[in-house]
Amino acid sequence: MDRQALEDRIAAEDLLTRYATAVDRRDWEQYRSIFTTDAEIDYTSAGGIAGTIDEIVEFLSTSLEMFEMTQHLVSNIDLEVNGDSATVTAMFNNPMRLPGGDTWFTGGWYHHDLVRTPNGWRSRRLREESAWFDRAPF
Repeated sequence: MDRQALEDRIAAEDLLTRYATAVDRRDWEQYRSIFTTDAEIDYTSAGGIAGTIDEIVEFLSTSLEMFEMTQHLVSNIDLEVNGDSATVTAMFNNPMRLPGGDTWFTGGWYHHDLVRTPNGWRSRRLREESAWFDRAPF
């Protein structure tokens, strides 16, 4: 692996960490910084919506209010770089605590299409692929 490949891998892993941190902290400014301004985001496999960054921020900021905490754990990162674009598939495991202490667990994969920008890698498309739910309250 050459130096550029290592730099790209570190930058992509950092992007995924910032994504998870932004959602868990409900830091919507940081969340927006992960994506291009014209990004397409799709959470429909988890019962959410697909939409623009503005639509998704509104959806997440409202829907995550029902949880005392969330903890997105991201692993098994598969990165393929092709010049100034890349695809990433990464597993996630996400415990989410409801008021009163009950915890709902979910897991699956994030599929990102990345583009290299003057400000580093950004996601132009995210599709969440939910694989399982445990103790879901609905």
